[in-house]
Amino acid sequence: MSGKGKAGKSGGKAGSETKSMSRSSKAGLQFPVGRVHRLLKKGNYAQRVGAGAPVYMAAVLEYLAAEILELAGNAARDNKKQRIVPRHLQLAIRNDEELHKLLGNVVISQGGVVPHIAPELLPSKSSKGKKDEGVSQEL
Repeated sequence: MSGKGKAGKSGGKAGSETKSMSRSSKAGLQFPVGRVHRLLKKGNYAQRVGAGAPVYMAAVLEYLAAEILELAGNAARDNKKQRIVPRHLQLAIRNDEELHKLLGNVVISQGGVVPHIAPELLPSKSSKGKKDEGVSQEL
């Protein structure tokens, strides 16, 4: 055949073995680029999927996850808790304008609602020392 034998399979010198590096580590990401690529292909979103698309999408997903988790961690710390629960995710998303716009139609189970009192329902601030001497309720 080729006459190179087993030494020719590595494609180079015997001492130069290269470690395989994942696409996630090449891109400096924690999210799995290979899995995103597989899901993009399997999902029939397009006939073909380029090599850069799953890297970009994994980076966007990682950024969104990091942003939400950072805000939820701050909400947990504000409530003197060590663990992030769905309530903290809800508070983080609803208090951030851009995340609220992105996830406006999302319902978070066990998230509750953001506390809010309409200004019309709050008692009016009247100046000190003055009393209402206008209309009396007495008959």
